Amino acid sequence: MTIKTANLGFPRIGRQRELKFALERYWAGKATRDELLATGAKLRAENWAAQKARGIDIIPSNDFSFYDHVLDTAVLVGAIPAAYGWKGGPVDLDTYFAMARGSTGTPCASGCTHAANDSGHPALEMTKWFDTNYHYMVPEFERYQHFELTHNRPLEAYIEAEALGYRTRPVLLGPVTFLKLGKAKGGGFDPVDLIKRLLPAYVRVLTELADAGVEWVQIDEPCLVLDLTDKDRRALDLAYRTFAAEIPRLKIMLATYFGLIGDNTAAALALPVAGLHVDLVRAPQQIDALIQSTPADRIISLGVVDGRNIWRTDLAGLFGRLQALVSAHGRDRIELAPSCSLLHVPIDLDLERALDPELSSWLAFAVQKLDELSLLARAFEPGLANPENVFSASIEAAKARLTSLRIHDPLVAGRLKMLTAADSRRQSPFATRRQLQAERLSLPLFPTTTIGSFPQTSEVRHARSLHAKGELSYVDYVAYLRRETEQAVRWQEEIGIDVLVHGEFERNDMVQYFAEQLSGYAFTQSGWVQSYGSRYVRPPVIFGDVSRPNPMTVEWAAFAQSLTDRPVKGMLTGPVTMLQWSFVRDDLPRQVVCRQIALALRDEVSDLEAVGIAIIQIDEPALREGLPLRQDDRRAYLDWAVECFRLSAAGVADATQIHTHMCYSEFNDIMAAIAAMDADVISIETSRSKMELLGAFTEKAYPNEIGPGVYDIHSPRVPGVEEMVHLIEKATEGLTPDQIWVNPDCGLKTRRWAETRPALVNMVAAARSLRQALSAAPRETVRA
Repeated sequence: MTIKTANLGFPRIGRQRELKFALERYWAGKATRDELLATGAKLRAENWAAQKARGIDIIPSNDFSFYDHVLDTAVLVGAIPAAYGWKGGPVDLDTYFAMARGSTGTPCASGCTHAANDSGHPALEMTKWFDTNYHYMVPEFERYQHFELTHNRPLEAYIEAEALGYRTRPVLLGPVTFLKLGKAKGGGFDPVDLIKRLLPAYVRVLTELADAGVEWVQIDEPCLVLDLTDKDRRALDLAYRTFAAEIPRLKIMLATYFGLIGDNTAAALALPVAGLHVDLVRAPQQIDALIQSTPADRIISLGVVDGRNIWRTDLAGLFGRLQALVSAHGRDRIELAPSCSLLHVPIDLDLERALDPELSSWLAFAVQKLDELSLLARAFEPGLANPENVFSASIEAAKARLTSLRIHDPLVAGRLKMLTAADSRRQSPFATRRQLQAERLSLPLFPTTTIGSFPQTSEVRHARSLHAKGELSYVDYVAYLRRETEQAVRWQEEIGIDVLVHGEFERNDMVQYFAEQLSGYAFTQSGWVQSYGSRYVRPPVIFGDVSRPNPMTVEWAAFAQSLTDRPVKGMLTGPVTMLQWSFVRDDLPRQVVCRQIALALRDEVSDLEAVGIAIIQIDEPALREGLPLRQDDRRAYLDWAVECFRLSAAGVADATQIHTHMCYSEFNDIMAAIAAMDADVISIETSRSKMELLGAFTEKAYPNEIGPGVYDIHSPRVPGVEEMVHLIEKATEGLTPDQIWVNPDCGLKTRRWAETRPALVNMVAAARSLRQALSAAPRETVRA
């Protein structure tokens, strides 16, 4: 019997980003509900066909989402906050999108409204999906949360696929992971305590699937790679024993991914499920435990092809490592699969027309990873005389990459060897720096600023496109960007922002812009992956040693500063974020690659300071994202991540103020590391949590200055002055007024000017109102 191949999930976005454009047309009122739904149906059909064509035996359904699969699960089981106006039954698209994006009360093309009430409502919180760059919407739970099946979309997707001739395995987010990803509204209880309330809704979903003829269902419980409590394990046991008792005819493939099951192995193997999927890319050491411990009647799904990176699999080496497991367990008890859903990689390498052929030969996108699975399964066919011949192309690519002269730069290696501990330390402690910076900058209490980018309008994108096509000369393109920059600077002066930004109109993406100017990076044309909703990114590819041949931002920062007497921030993306938001080479430790990037940025920081830039912001929104999922692994990561940030920033004088920015993360468990970064000012996302995320900083008495975001830039809402004043006042409950900066949650690139202008005017008015109302010490006073 041939080993079966399985896929855990496929990218949703479409080969030409069809989902993005359909969503944005719908949100803009330019497309109807039926048109959006038709696009979704077309993409699902194409995805099923692509997987079938690549020889995948087990194809998933219900892996598609119009926004986010965690939000889909919340809607599935009726975990919808009362503010969104849901009264039971199926949840309409606009309530769904209100939870995802906030609501404004504006009508949509189908005649409905996007608001649950006349004033609208903010979106749910958003945070990172485990340690990936995918964002999910955080479910909110009440202490006595009521759950009910609203509409069985997993069943609907299964029936849809069956009608097209595809017998699929439906995918659901597991109940315990769903609860652990959520938020206890009002606090005081653990969401996992709600497991008994939640299970009846899951039982109904699964029962209806079984009644429709579904034999297998994939239930994802990636929480099994976390540090679980005994209560978490009891909840898992209760859930899966309930499923086995209530729907005994339904077989469950329990899927774990993103790491080592470790001390949860016994609990996972004790669950009454028919199959277990494990990630052997992130945790290959799990193979031995599986051979020894897995019951003989349990199917093992081996995640052997990397679902999170784009490098080609060494199929020959993998085949050799798997032979013992296959011999011990038998071909009929093995499935070969990606390590996780392919949501995290681009769709098809064949779409790349301009990628360097040598580099392209080292890569595999989602479609190519399915090909790799099929090849690997073929090598295990009984009676195949020379299975290694199946991997000839893979072997050739691996050898070529290993010997390529494009990868290693001895100058970069030599510079790393010369580093000392002093290279990662500022000249003086924060108290000394703060006094010198206050004297240099002369800022008021509650200084206002933005995070960096301003709206990338269609005109800006059109000009960039014309220039890229050669239809707009370099001289004319630069002249256009200078006009945009000057208008942005003048407008910021006009409304009274204290620390200005130049707007970043010349930048395509906060990582790609820098990566294009660094050696060791390569870029795709169609390598899009979903970050959240309709926000897609094309992560650069780090294939070799990284260095900075020339200054990257100095010219634009100096130009903007020449237009005004107010300070203009220099804007850089930090080394950890440059690493995390790229597809990183897998032939060097990640910390070595990060140090290379940090040294390149250090050169840029020094050049910005040399041309008179007094404030330099080094954004690190991905610092928390890179945190290992297991507590025991975190210290080592945080040590090198903090070192890399400090290495990039520590070369400046005391009077130069270093900022950093973080967003959509929980900070409690990394507060010591954030303090160790020693940035003079940190700006963070706090508006969606209504300043709750700020608690980590106040509880630990964070010593430096903080800009807690006062409005959510991922929503089209324009918050009023009073709303922002209220948030800033909440911040003063735990911080002194001279610590607080006033800024949005994040950059404004994705917003429109129609929303940005009134929101920033209100933000400035809020800061001024508080200055007038508050009797506080002068900003330049240094706290004891």
